[in-house]
Amino acid sequence: MGKSSLTALARQQLIIARDASSGRSASTVYGGHEHTLRQTLIVLLAGRRLDEHENPGEATVHVLLGRVRLSSGDVAWEGSAGDLIVVPDARHALEALEDCAVLLTVAKHN
Repeated sequence: MGKSSLTALARQQLIIARDASSGRSASTVYGGHEHTLRQTLIVLLAGRRLDEHENPGEATVHVLLGRVRLSSGDVAWEGSAGDLIVVPDARHALEALEDCAVLLTVAKHN
């Protein structure tokens, strides 16, 4: 059993993202490649994005800070702090409309 402060981790990752040329940072909170369930805190600075990619399994994006847009094809969903977005089972991208921190939760397909 363990406990993590997502707020503190988001603050730390925001500092790292501001120093990174990519304008982003990520930290695995739980799980990893050897687990079915994986949770990753991702920070993107405003205007940065995760380019279109495949969905590795069932996934959600919980917006902790800022605003984001998740898009898949011609459909897009915007979320702000407190919102939970279900990631479609299709190629998708994530864009930061403001500096943001999100918790990506993925249950990989076996």
